[in-house]
Parts: sequence; C-alpha cells; structure tokens
Amino acid sequence: MYSFPAEASWRTSSYTQQQNCVEVADAPGVSAVRDTKNRDRGHLLFASPEWRAFVDSVKTSR
Repeated sequence: MYSFPAEASWRTSSYTQQQNCVEVADAPGVSAVRDTKNRDRGHLLFASPEWRAFVDSVKTSR
C-alpha cells in the first residue's frame, strides 16, 4: 500500500467554487484528491496516468 507524503503540497483549481472544492496533490507516480471541507477524512489515490486521463477528459468536455 502506498503512503502519501504528509508534507504534500495541496492545491485547488482556479475553477473551484468556495463551497464545492477538492484539492489535489502530486507525488511520484500518483495524485491524491481530497475534500477541502473534510481534509481529516483522508484522500483518494490515483495512478498519475489515470488522473491525467481524467483531467484531459474534463478539459475536452467543456
């Protein structure tokens, strides 16, 4: 099991609305996503290629 670094640098999208916000952090080979309102509830991990495919899909669907 992969342990995501505690010192990770989390960021929000410039498109994020204040109430509906997620944060993303990257580490070698993985990206983590968490709910800004519930940071203490953990995060979801995605392999970097999976996360990139998701982001690219969202961008092309606009």
